[in-house]
Amino acid sequence: MTGTMFLLLLSSCDGKKEAGEKERTPVIQEDKPVPVKVTRLEYTDFSYELIANGVISAARKAELRFQSQGIVEKIHVRNGQRVAKGQKIAELDKFKLEMDLKQADEALERASLDLQDVLIGQGYAIADSAAIPDDVMRIAGIRSNHEQARTSYTIARHNLDAATLHAPFPGVVANLTGKEFNEPGTGAFCTVIDDHSLEVVFNILENELPLTGMNDKVIVSPFSRPDHAAEGRVSEINPVIDKNGRVRVKATLHDAKDVFREGMNVKIRVQRLLGKRLVIPKSALVSRANRKVVFTLKDGRANWVYVETAQENSGSHVVTDGLHAGDSVIYTGNLNLAHETPVAREE
Repeated sequence: MTGTMFLLLLSSCDGKKEAGEKERTPVIQEDKPVPVKVTRLEYTDFSYELIANGVISAARKAELRFQSQGIVEKIHVRNGQRVAKGQKIAELDKFKLEMDLKQADEALERASLDLQDVLIGQGYAIADSAAIPDDVMRIAGIRSNHEQARTSYTIARHNLDAATLHAPFPGVVANLTGKEFNEPGTGAFCTVIDDHSLEVVFNILENELPLTGMNDKVIVSPFSRPDHAAEGRVSEINPVIDKNGRVRVKATLHDAKDVFREGMNVKIRVQRLLGKRLVIPKSALVSRANRKVVFTLKDGRANWVYVETAQENSGSHVVTDGLHAGDSVIYTGNLNLAHETPVAREE
């Protein structure tokens, strides 16, 4: 009885062991093709890129000041308000200035009468002023005090006109801190900025100067809103290198929209067209054993190719060796590929 039970238990254990071994037997499956995206390699225009940081500046900016002292009677605008050329900004109390002009006008009339008396005394009529010799007319003007009176009148008229600030060009009002019924102070009363004609000012290194030229294309993006960009062209390169080995460059922006503001910090990409090159996306290049590798699609499999590259920009590399026009270059799904890995092209 005992021997029979032992044999049954032994048989049962062997059966479980055999079943367990069958469960752990690995199932070998064929490799599934790796989904990849492919681009056809062709000669295309390539732009070298130089990256820099810069500051937005208005091409036209005017700091408006009152030339006469007085009390600010009326302010017609506010900060951020858009103004047209010639639009009133603010004006002083004009009572004293109007009285000064009136007195200057009366003094000029008296001097004109005295001028006539002097000319008549020398045998000339004021109606024939064109026939009066210049030296006679000049001496008569000095004796009659006419020249001084005319100068005083011109100054009084100018002071009255300058008591009203006008926008010198279309733009937006900024830095307005003055208040009505107070003196304007000695500094700028406000600033008018032409925000439709913006520039970007940035510095490049001395060794980057040969790679930057007039009219080169620039792409500008605010650090606060990197999804927005504006294009422009290099308009000015300062011919002096500063003590830090930098060169000041200025570019004019086109279609800057309403995203950019005076004084805004921005990222700049200066692009110089180098002509036709074999160009691959940056994502197509991987590293294997410290060498540059690109995978191409050939007969449904990834083909491992060693390459050499030259210039690069934010999105691509120039290939100088290893690839040829017409090759199908894999640029996504290539990070874990090996030579002759089955791949499937995604559209």
